Amino acid sequence: MTPETVITIGEQALIVTSMVSAPLLLAALVAGVVIGMLQAATQINEMTLSFIPKLVVMVATIFVAGHWMLQTMIDYTRNLFASIPGSLG
Repeated sequence: MTPETVITIGEQALIVTSMVSAPLLLAALVAGVVIGMLQAATQINEMTLSFIPKLVVMVATIFVAGHWMLQTMIDYTRNLFASIPGSLG
């Protein structure tokens, strides 16, 4: 296994990780900004007011993008396992 192969595998792993985590991170960011604006406008600083809607948004995002996220991880794993014989020989 050459250093270039290891770097390529690591690069692909980082790309897949970024792609899989992006929908959840963006949903949490948007929900946090919207909730923060509502809290600033109403001057309500209740902790559960920010936690529960973010949790609901995250669960909804997993329902919407979960299939794609899982399929992306499965494809990466299959490609990684399929490349093992070529990497060792």
